[in-house]
Amino acid sequence: MRTSRRCRTLLSVSLNFFALLFSITAFITTYWCVGTQRVPKPKCSKLRTHQCIDYGVNETDPNKVVYSWETGDDRFLFRQFHTGIWFSCEENIHDESERCRSFIDLAPASEKGMLWLSLVSEMLYIVLLVVGFSLMCLELVHSSNVIDGLKLNAFAAVFTVLSGLLGMVAHVMYTQVFQVTVSLGPPDWRPYNWDYGWSFCMAWASFTCCMGASVTTLNSYTKTVIEFRHKRKTFEQSIREEHAREAFGYFRERSVHSISKSVEVYSSQSLKSGRRTPIPADSLDLSDIAASLGEEQC
Repeated sequence: MRTSRRCRTLLSVSLNFFALLFSITAFITTYWCVGTQRVPKPKCSKLRTHQCIDYGVNETDPNKVVYSWETGDDRFLFRQFHTGIWFSCEENIHDESERCRSFIDLAPASEKGMLWLSLVSEMLYIVLLVVGFSLMCLELVHSSNVIDGLKLNAFAAVFTVLSGLLGMVAHVMYTQVFQVTVSLGPPDWRPYNWDYGWSFCMAWASFTCCMGASVTTLNSYTKTVIEFRHKRKTFEQSIREEHAREAFGYFRERSVHSISKSVEVYSSQSLKSGRRTPIPADSLDLSDIAASLGEEQC
């Protein structure tokens, strides 16, 4: 039982470790949602000759009116962006750098409360994962003591389940806030098209590992309790059987001792009545003894 319980604990610790690693990685990265933004092309210059609008300005006659025949999407530039819980970063159309802005500032005022609640839930999710992971590691240390191991296992399961529920709530709330921000956010930030990124997938992978760790921990606790109760019941049953055998042997000895006394009494009475021939105790029949005793009493 100890070996199987240790294997289940190792599996729970591994799943909890991956859940903690994925959640921290997703929390600090900015690839929850990725996509493109449509922005007007900048004016062409000596430094920028591509992905720009050339108005053909005559330097000798700056007052000359020049028209651009670019229409539709030809007048716009599509730049990549990626957004996380804390920041939203997009390409800089003037150079190869990125510009990052706080996603909290981009969210509409009506959604800031939900966004802060999502942030707090995400941090609590990570904290509870750390607590559950620590308790599981302590359980490995106290694997020789079944009672202490069961207590640690129960607390680890509770903390892991609570962390999983908080993580699920945090992910769902952030998704709702981002969708509202896409519609009501600043015009210069609104995406042209977007999709979920690898940080979002890692966050849900963390939730999956967390739920797997909690289920494994609860299963380990339940199975250990059932095995412990079964062994206790078997031990009590063996003790009762041993006591029954001892009691049976004790009463059997008492019965034999009573029969021996009856034979001695019969022999002494026979001697008093004039019978000189000794009768062995093992050759007598109890019914004969009883009949003889009855006749003498009469």
